[in-house]
Amino acid sequence: MKVKRKIIHIDDELCDGCGACVPSCAEGAIQLIDGKAKMVAEKYCDGLGACLGECPKGALSIEERVAEEFDEEAVEEYLASKEEEVPAEALPTAGSCPASRVQTFAPSVSCDSANEPALQSGSDSALSHWPVQIRLVPPTAPFLKGADLLVAADCTPVAYPHFHRDFLKGKVVMVGCPKFDDVKGYVQKFIDIFREADIQGVTILDMEVPCCSALPGIVKRAMESAGKKIPLEEVTISSKGEILKRERLAA
Repeated sequence: MKVKRKIIHIDDELCDGCGACVPSCAEGAIQLIDGKAKMVAEKYCDGLGACLGECPKGALSIEERVAEEFDEEAVEEYLASKEEEVPAEALPTAGSCPASRVQTFAPSVSCDSANEPALQSGSDSALSHWPVQIRLVPPTAPFLKGADLLVAADCTPVAYPHFHRDFLKGKVVMVGCPKFDDVKGYVQKFIDIFREADIQGVTILDMEVPCCSALPGIVKRAMESAGKKIPLEEVTISSKGEILKRERLAA
């Protein structure tokens, strides 16, 4: 049934698709669709405006108009269906997809490169584990225990020429894109990791583009929900591969 009530309005012209508003909507009413924030259904929006302060462009506002009534039962069913879409976070078995098989290994360092000056040697991989995609890393993965975590936007290893040498060495990396992937799924994944693993520190490596601005918010929201205070640093990379900013963030 439709009634006159308060509901969120999204200005499509102002929205740049950063996704910062998505995790702030506990009902899941807002999702990124075709690179823009969209309301999935009016009945999922309670109109309280918890998402308003998250938008850096001011694209969100509350308006009063005729809309479907807020349906709490429908929200619960919708959120439950979203959870069912995500595969169970169990350690993959031997018969599972190789891309998600958990592996831990020593970074490769050749005898020749070990004798080269550190600044000249950049040909060896500093990767110590697999998988690396945020969606594929199980919170129970052994390599997460006591780790220093590097949460990297998936464009950063391409843009920054010394990614392995300057950022990956000694860290456990998880990569993803807050614009095209499931932001709420990311938040829950990090909540589970912060609760399960004794993470020692987090470095967020993102790009200067607007869609990357959601990544620190995702990690901070997950940390708050997990009840953890962990040292947190954000490093922003330009599209030309330069470090634009290094900033300590409040946990």
